[in-house]
Amino acid sequence: MASRDFARQISGYGLTTAGILYRLPDHPSILQEYIWQDYDLAPRFPELNKFLAFWQAKLEGALYRITVSHNELIGPADLRAVGGEFRLQ
Repeated sequence: MASRDFARQISGYGLTTAGILYRLPDHPSILQEYIWQDYDLAPRFPELNKFLAFWQAKLEGALYRITVSHNELIGPADLRAVGGEFRLQ
């Protein structure tokens, strides 16, 4: 049986990382960063949007900036020919 993560990758999900800068509730002039990572579908990012909706509804830290990076993990392999071989002993 394939893992849940592998099954999601086959269906088009890729690893998404979001760097979330937010203001501390007690000290709004101070920014703190939270890193969120999960498998998500680009370009709409439904999982990230669900998390951000939860953040705005339940947490007090005001969002300042969100930086998103996404990579589809399953794709063609990067292959290159070897120009030589060296043997030791």
